Amino acid sequence: MSKKTIYIIIAVVIVILLYVWGGYNGLVTTNLAADTQWSQVETQYQRRFDLIPNLVESVKGVMKQEQAIFTALADARTKYSGSTSADAKAQAAGQVETALGRLLAVVENYPTLKSSENVQTLMSQLEGTENRISVERKRFNETVMAYNLKVKTFPSSLLAKTFGFADRALFDAVSGSEVAPKVSL
Repeated sequence: MSKKTIYIIIAVVIVILLYVWGGYNGLVTTNLAADTQWSQVETQYQRRFDLIPNLVESVKGVMKQEQAIFTALADARTKYSGSTSADAKAQAAGQVETALGRLLAVVENYPTLKSSENVQTLMSQLEGTENRISVERKRFNETVMAYNLKVKTFPSSLLAKTFGFADRALFDAVSGSEVAPKVSL
């Protein structure tokens, strides 16, 4: 073999190694970005879960007949706390949203509660939190989409398969969440 052939082979090997190195690091980076973004979603969920007991306590005295809503909220929060995967946490968070929607609809129908400054402040904070959750979920889905594109498109899909990177699930709304909660008093 001539020196020229050896240099060409070495150059090709270096190019391949640089591609593998860069591609692997790109997959790791986008995967970690998705994990980080999910943490942001969870941070907002935690804010919501911290506000809910305060709202419930502010409303409980007037709304003894709405005990089913309080029980549903408590059960959903417990389920979320016990969840270990992002999918299970997202499903439990959806149950919290359903129960919280029912609670907020009830509060709107009680003039005494609606005029309470404490309840109004808590509801305002919850509305802000819901907006933050929506934004963070959107960012999570965008980050996961970027990662999934790397995992599924050629040539990075070859690296993804080689190193065990799998596509990730996007955040989906809980089925039935498109229906507004019905409250009968």
